[in-house]
Amino acid sequence: MMNRNAANLPGHDDARSLATLEVDIIADLVCPWCYLGKRRLDDALLAVHGPTMLTWHPFQLNPEMPENGMAFDEYLAHKFGDPEALQPALAKLVAAGKAEGIVFRFDRMKRVPNTLNAHRLMRLAETEGASASELAGHLLKGFFEEGLDISERDVLVEVGGRSGFTPATVNRVLDDDATRRIVLSQEAQVRKGGVTGVPDFLINKRLIVVGAQSTESLVAVFDRAMFGWQGEQPESPVYH
Repeated sequence: MMNRNAANLPGHDDARSLATLEVDIIADLVCPWCYLGKRRLDDALLAVHGPTMLTWHPFQLNPEMPENGMAFDEYLAHKFGDPEALQPALAKLVAAGKAEGIVFRFDRMKRVPNTLNAHRLMRLAETEGASASELAGHLLKGFFEEGLDISERDVLVEVGGRSGFTPATVNRVLDDDATRRIVLSQEAQVRKGGVTGVPDFLINKRLIVVGAQSTESLVAVFDRAMFGWQGEQPESPVYH
């Protein structure tokens, strides 16, 4: 099991009711497993009858990525060695995506972007009361299915428009250095809590699901988080 400290995530409150389902989602927007995990989470949430609250937390798989990103082939070689050896794993991702209604188009990917600005756009959704999950879906689809470089300002303006944000609003956030500092601080807090990979899902500040687990597994954890026994101290078992 991987160590996770639920109390270190922003918004921890032991007194919250178990009748409300809260999911803290820790993800990066160029992570194929995060796309799969989000789609399975969406399906699992359909089984929940009652109030739900979703909060997204930033995590960069490649925090040292140059601001203008890296060529896709170069990135694969740098991170995994021989890109050809990675083809079976990519084929498995394509198959897994197809089962979830995701069309992974690795052939369209020209560059792997730095995701800091995309996370800044996610921060905008969280603070403006818009659906961060909807925006995350647009960003993930844009990168993995449309081959968009989600580090480019023009792309973020266009994708932000899919969630109802005006170009002026998106540009204002990307020009605001305070937003950059806030996102980096949030990511640092997440890492301090023990997160080393994504996706992770913290359920009701008590139970942590690591990785893109099946819809059925998520529903089972939801049931335990909402209706299971709760002691005086929050429990933090990890589900893989």
